[in-house]
Amino acid sequence: MNSARPVFRFAPSPNGYLHQGHALSAILNFETAKRLGGRFLLRIEDIDVGRSRPEFEQAIYEDLRWLGLSWEEPVRRQSEHFDDYRAALSRLNAKGVLYRCFCSRGDIARTIGDRRDWPRDPDDAPLYPRTCRGLSKDESDARAQRDPFCLRLDMERALALVGTSLTWREFGEGDEASLVAAEPARWGDVMLARKDIPASYHIAVVTDDAIQGVTDVMRGRDLYHATSVHRVLQALLDLPQPNYRHHWLVLDADGRKLSKSTFAKSVRSLREQGASAQEVRSITQLPRLATRAD
Repeated sequence: MNSARPVFRFAPSPNGYLHQGHALSAILNFETAKRLGGRFLLRIEDIDVGRSRPEFEQAIYEDLRWLGLSWEEPVRRQSEHFDDYRAALSRLNAKGVLYRCFCSRGDIARTIGDRRDWPRDPDDAPLYPRTCRGLSKDESDARAQRDPFCLRLDMERALALVGTSLTWREFGEGDEASLVAAEPARWGDVMLARKDIPASYHIAVVTDDAIQGVTDVMRGRDLYHATSVHRVLQALLDLPQPNYRHHWLVLDADGRKLSKSTFAKSVRSLREQGASAQEVRSITQLPRLATRAD
């Protein structure tokens, strides 16, 4: 889909209520799209059907409307588009850059052991030791008949195909772009699908953005380094490259970014306690040095 107007999107997962960090991202996307004369889309990232709940999805709509946001219909829900992700994975497989991995987390931990020098990815997780990369096709096919597996991207082969000079246009929080060199090798052989989830965040998000014609991806700084993986996948799949805008994060009293897992106060609870929509929207005006994580 091509558009002369910029296209922004907010893409929450319905596995909990929205908190102030989500509100910040939604408002920034909505207001920037409005300022630039663009379009604003809402996407429900419910590909993890085991954790997604209808009541949380409904709450997303209610909270965003209460904040004064509106979006184009229909809303794209990932759980309705598994075939799109399977098609993308099939194209990657045809290029020879996927392999089955039968290792459990315990297997990986035992392989790495207590080595303190083991390389780690930008999220500080140990890189996969590529144990299954050397399996023959016959052995992999045989094991796939009896053992669960995930699909990993062979980063070395991927970069041999697309080159190591990938970049992206980063606007940050302003209107001036800088060119950022992608460093996908830092992530190692990332997982792109597993038995219980047919596509990872990485493959789903680049597929969705291309199908929806998203021109500007605005999201938190915690996803800045993941853009390197997305650029590799976009290059391999011949997908258009959006502009990227990584905004500051809202932090809690301990300096950690807000998250559902740490029970960050939700927009819904703030509303129930008497906060106004304008008070919640004022999160965008907080001093950025106090709420920023670089």
